[in-house]
Amino acid sequence: MGKLEGKTAVITGGASGIGLATAKRFVDEGASVYIFGRRQEALDAALAELGSSARAVRGDTTQIKDLERLFENVKIEKGRIDILFANAGVGDFSPLGSITPEHLDWTFDINVKGTLFTVQQALPLLAKGSSIILTGSTVGITGTPAMSVYSASKAAVRNFVRSWALDLKGTGIRVNVLSPGATETQKVMDLFAQTGAQEAILSDFADKTPLGRIGDPSETAAVAAFLASDDSSFMTGSEVFVDGGYAQI
Repeated sequence: MGKLEGKTAVITGGASGIGLATAKRFVDEGASVYIFGRRQEALDAALAELGSSARAVRGDTTQIKDLERLFENVKIEKGRIDILFANAGVGDFSPLGSITPEHLDWTFDINVKGTLFTVQQALPLLAKGSSIILTGSTVGITGTPAMSVYSASKAAVRNFVRSWALDLKGTGIRVNVLSPGATETQKVMDLFAQTGAQEAILSDFADKTPLGRIGDPSETAAVAAFLASDDSSFMTGSEVFVDGGYAQI
């Protein structure tokens, strides 16, 4: 039996990257998984990989009605949520002097507003012993050129966890933030490619990381499975880095 046998998990941004890798790991550990995302073709492709233990709901975390529909489906089919992984997020380069209101709104709507209302809408289905995991980033504690808006959004996510651990005191619900470093997802590779210096950026990350490379999504998924399981039963309000040591030195 897996560590998540019989549990129900919801993963936003679950059709690709770290979200999909985590969905795979959760299924392997025995969970039933709902993935939530905006692109139907990506959801369909993910379901083909995940098999019969997964369901998909299309929607946008910035739209309350979409979140209500997601959690109503879970309520009807499963009655509860044991694991909520609020993973949906976006980021792009925009240096000071070039930041637009549209860039700020886009980033904070998805990374901050979307995370907040994902958790809030799920609360009625979260029972004692449930685990909430938010996706942060190493940039939440480091200075990052041309990514101040993204970094600020992830710092906000980090403080959500500190504050919500207190709001949830006495409920038995745990909330922690999982902060990856540079990870080889398609979204990250596309972002680096925009600069025209993808190889140089990857080389720089490797040089500055004690483990000498960037991460694989499956490595972050393994830590998400730990935070989702009873193995982390005495953890709440914490930040766990999966960054090869990049932000720790």
